[in-house]
Amino acid sequence: MSNVVPTVFVVDDDPAVLKGLSRLIRAARLDVATFSSPQEFLEQLDPNAPGCLVLDLSMPGLNGLELQEALTKKGTVFPIIFLTGHGDIPTSVQAMKRGALDFLTKPVNDVELLKAVHAAIEQDRNARKARAELDEIRERIATLTPREREVLTHVVSGQLNKHIAFDLGTVEKTIKVHRARVMEKMKVDSVAELVRLTERLKNTD
Repeated sequence: MSNVVPTVFVVDDDPAVLKGLSRLIRAARLDVATFSSPQEFLEQLDPNAPGCLVLDLSMPGLNGLELQEALTKKGTVFPIIFLTGHGDIPTSVQAMKRGALDFLTKPVNDVELLKAVHAAIEQDRNARKARAELDEIRERIATLTPREREVLTHVVSGQLNKHIAFDLGTVEKTIKVHRARVMEKMKVDSVAELVRLTERLKNTD
């Protein structure tokens, strides 16, 4: 995943803007893909492609906010930098509340735009790394047997083996075996690590 080069996706219905932004982004040695409408972008979208979205707010048909909403419904979480030809404060607040990274007014300052693009790519990289780590934790938990999951729940709540054994109607020796298997399958060396992993999952639910 980390070897895939991020792409800056630019969506704007003004051909001159697309051409200018494309030239600027390429000059910064970044990959860029341009689209003249939100519909065109959605049709060609690869949700797994890393990068960010530079999006015009006001376009015929589907506008920028509606595209942002459509991406959210699809579960696609590109960092979005909105561009607008007029400083519409309420709309910018709405966009930011929905997760937009930045909101720039046209004509866009080149330095400001590139700064925002680099920040967006970094945010996307970090978010994808975090999601991959969570997927890895889920995969480890999926390898546990039903009884091992029960033991996991008791262990992370801070219970001692003898108390877990009593609650589950078994002997302490058996719990020790299950606990060792849980630690092995979860690839941790301490209860603190185990708690940290399960808390990370809990915070995403």
